[in-house]
Parts: sequence; C-alpha cells; structure tokens
Amino acid sequence: MEHRALPRLAALAVAALLALTTGCKGGTVQGRPGASGLRDPYFPKAGNGGYQVEHYGLDLDYDPADGRLHGTAVITARAEQGLSSFNLDLSGLNVEGVTVQGAGARYNRTGNELTVRPAEDLDKGEVFVTEVEYSGRPKAHTDADGAEEGWITTDDGAVGVGEPVGSMTWFPGNHHPSDKAAYDITITVPQGYEAVSNGELRSRTTDADGRTVFAWHNPEPMASYLATAVVGRYRVATGRTPSGIALYNAVAPDEAAASGKVLARLPEMVEWGAGRFGPYPFGTAGAVVLPNGTLGYALETQTKPVFPGATDEETLVHELAHQWFGNSVSPKSWKDMWLNEGFATYAEWLWAEDHGGTTAQQEFDAFLAGDTDVDEDAGPGWDAFPPAAPPGPEDISARPVYARGAMVLHRIRQEVGDEKFFALLRGWAADHRHGNASTADFTAYAQEKTGHDLKKVWDVWLYGKDRPK
Repeated sequence: MEHRALPRLAALAVAALLALTTGCKGGTVQGRPGASGLRDPYFPKAGNGGYQVEHYGLDLDYDPADGRLHGTAVITARAEQGLSSFNLDLSGLNVEGVTVQGAGARYNRTGNELTVRPAEDLDKGEVFVTEVEYSGRPKAHTDADGAEEGWITTDDGAVGVGEPVGSMTWFPGNHHPSDKAAYDITITVPQGYEAVSNGELRSRTTDADGRTVFAWHNPEPMASYLATAVVGRYRVATGRTPSGIALYNAVAPDEAAASGKVLARLPEMVEWGAGRFGPYPFGTAGAVVLPNGTLGYALETQTKPVFPGATDEETLVHELAHQWFGNSVSPKSWKDMWLNEGFATYAEWLWAEDHGGTTAQQEFDAFLAGDTDVDEDAGPGWDAFPPAAPPGPEDISARPVYARGAMVLHRIRQEVGDEKFFALLRGWAADHRHGNASTADFTAYAQEKTGHDLKKVWDVWLYGKDRPK
C-alpha cells in the first residue's frame, strides 16, 4: 500500500506545484501562453499574441553624458484569450523588475523576447496593467536593408526611431503595426536640453535635482514604430495652422537657417493635405530636424516627422502625407507597406501638380519612359517587383514600393476619373481613420466606392511580376 500511495502523493504534489507556477484561479487552469510573434510575412517574431495594448505610459530618464537610459513602461492591455504568460519585445537593456496587476511577476529573456508570467492567470477580456523597470545603454538596430533605427546617439543627445522594429531597443512593447495604442511619454533630461516626443507637450517642469521633465501626450492610436523620443539642444518654435492645428518644430541649431524656408510652408501643407485627403487626423503637427547625418533617411514619426538635417519641400510633403496614410491608416502587416509609401509618393506628385510643377501624369509618363530629367528616380529599378509583394524584408522600403505604388494610384485615377479618385482617397482616410488596413481591404474598397472593375490594375500594376506597359 505504501508503494501505491507514493505515486499518488507525488502526483498531488506536482498538481499543487503546477497550480502555483501557472497562477491558477480557483485551482483550475485559466489561460495559456500568448504567442511570441504574430507571424508577419517579413518579421515573424515581431509583435506578440494574446493581447492588445490600449495605452503605453513611458517614463524615460536619459543623460547624454553617459548614454544611459532608465525607463519605466506601464502598459495597459486587454487579454484576447486566457493568459498564463505573455511576451513583450525588448532588445538589449536590463530588466530590473516586472509587475502585473500590481503583483510581482516572474520573467525571463530569450533573444528579443521578454516572457512575463503573472502571479495569477489573466482572464479573456481582462484589462491588465504591466509595469517594467529597465535600464542600460540602448543601441541601434540594423535592418535587413542595412539601415539603422532604434536608439541613435548624436553629438549632444539621441533620437529613438522604430521603423520597422527598432522601437524595441528603447521600450518594451507589442512591436507590430497591427497593435496601436495611445501614449504618454515623459522624458527627463539635464537642464539645457530639449526632449521631444509625439503629440502635445502637456508640461515642462524642473525636478528637485534641477533636471527638466517633459511630459508628452498622444491620445490617438499609434503604432509603436511611429513613436519617437528626441533629446538634444534644439531650437523650438510653436504656432498654429489657419484651421487651428497646433504646431511644434524642433530644429538642430546648425540646421536652422537651411530649414527655415521649407518649414515655413508646413502650415500651408497641413491645410492642403486636409483639402486633398480629408481632415488632418491628429491634434498636433510639426517636425524635428536632427543634426546633419544623424540618420540616412526621414521618418514619419506620428505628429512630428524626423529629418536627417535640413529637408526639402518634397520630403516634407511626403512625411506629412504619412500622417493620413501610414499613421492614421496603418498597415495590417509589413507586406502592406505600399499603402504607406505609394500614397505618400503620390502626395508628392499631387503637391507639385497643385503648385505649378510637373503633373502626376507627367511623373507617371516619366517613369514609363525612364526620363530621369523629370524625376531622378525614374531610372531602372522602379519595376523590379510588384509593390504588393516585396521579395523580402530588405525590400519593403525599396523603390517599387514607393514609385510603382504611386503609379498604381495613378492608374486608378486614369480608370475612374478625378472626381471618383479624390473621393476614394478621402473616403479611405476617413473610413479607416486610426485603424489598420491591408492591401485586400484597399482593393475591395476601391472597387466598391468607385463602382469600377479594377482587376486589370491589380493584376498588372499591383501584383504583376512583369514590367507594366
């Protein structure tokens, strides 16, 4: 009898241990682990399954003198399934502690995955708060195409940018564009420095140590790759557009003279975009001009695009257009990138057309003819692959996504006429405002709203492997 009882006791002990380690409620298993990636076609480990974030509260403390970042991330999310554990994306940095619903949580690190095990399982539909304390010297992340994003240091500060996955280098989160959330970002820096982020500057105060605390509030949904934190000795200018949109520009001192003329047109550009694409989707607008050479590209960070030095009119229009296409209407996956870049490129063509420059038709014809005198990008390569099917992650920002994507839009315009085409642009921005959309969503929407059969456009220009004619 004793020998028979031992296995039973062992089984009871194992069951009790499992109940403790999985955080069961009422002695029964409530959840299962959330997925450690969303199986994006190009970045399968980006993002995490089992929950949707509703709000990020980031409290960042950065000292350019030693390059150390101290952060607290308070993440409010809703469980989409019962969860015994869930993941956050975080690259580098040291995790000093994690709580879930105010109770200490176990966690472990594997690569860029931070796995969190709450003290008790989370129920489906439960809104839960996770707090992560972390610190370290954040580093840049190198993309498949060789570009760098993440936390980039400058001579007198740093800039945090994220497209496509670099935001995980400076805060933990669900880093995939399909999970959008509101943000409050507080940045503490030494006195004399500016700290800029998304949305509205709610306050600027001095703490007991004489350091400056900037509190930024971004209430509209934002994909994490569009979040930014900029620290440096910037010159700040504020104002409003004619329709009342608040403006906030931060410019590196050495770039101020070269930037002034172009940035002076930003209010006009916001009003123009509202006329073409519908109401501006956010409460604030602006720009950050970084010290020359900080980045190799401009980026449409929400409400305040960043530029690698003084920019030109065309690039400013492009990044502003992203506030409608890419930021408000965000891609469901990175395969849908042409919905960002094709639309923003076409906005450049429309701006020129509306302001005495080349027309969109002339741009379209220049690409077909390879006429680089009209557009320097019209040379070989724009037709290398269909914009809706980049070959790999290194191609999601390649020229076909931009130029051939814009040409898809012009082909729709040719097919349906200006009235229906511009109604389509405004309707798309309005009906998917602050949401996510896929290429399939757009093609179905375009056919429904215009009443035209656009299959040939999709087959030849959007998905066709051969060079369109």
